[in-house]
Amino acid sequence: MSIEVKDVMGRVAIAVLANASFADVVAAMKRFAVGAVTVVDTDRRPIGVVSEDDLLLKEIDTVRHSVSLFESRKQRREHEKAAAVTASQLMTSPAITVTPGTSVRDAARLMHTQRIKQLPVIDPVTGKVIGTLHQRDVLRVFTRPAGELEADIRALLPQPGPFTVEIDAGMVKLGGQVRRRSQAIALVEAVRNVEGVVDVVGELAAEDDDLIVVPPLM
Repeated sequence: MSIEVKDVMGRVAIAVLANASFADVVAAMKRFAVGAVTVVDTDRRPIGVVSEDDLLLKEIDTVRHSVSLFESRKQRREHEKAAAVTASQLMTSPAITVTPGTSVRDAARLMHTQRIKQLPVIDPVTGKVIGTLHQRDVLRVFTRPAGELEADIRALLPQPGPFTVEIDAGMVKLGGQVRRRSQAIALVEAVRNVEGVVDVVGELAAEDDDLIVVPPLM
């Protein structure tokens, strides 16, 4: 069973309007104890995100304008953010979002590749923000009840068995017998991809080793 964003997301949409002041953005982050807030338009559709890194530029970049014709686009944008006084000037745009139906695995991959700690969750029809997905929400999949985890694992195993499934703090020990060694490898990888599994120790016996490479006759 694939776990989706709607199963773990926070139902509070942590957002500010585009015209929110610097102080308003700081206050929102402090109130909800988050490292970023979504910037929305008047229809509550995300248009960008302001992070703590964006706010820190006000402190570390004391030059409020471009000082060189040879500076990079990134440096120029940092100068602009350091001089910013509203959310629309501070934000990074466009906002990276997910929907309630996005798999938690895909959301985690997005967080990792984009180096972000939270994602606005939007309604797939209206585009309006309806919640927030934090890194801690994603990590909740690793606290799934062992019985629930075992049910998902056994659903992947061919029948009839018997197979043994032992679970300890997300670590899975998989035992039993299959016909081919390639099948054993595929089963271990399938179990490893189940949400909530930390790692798998495969103790599957195979009747035939179909991975043996026979050297050609000379």
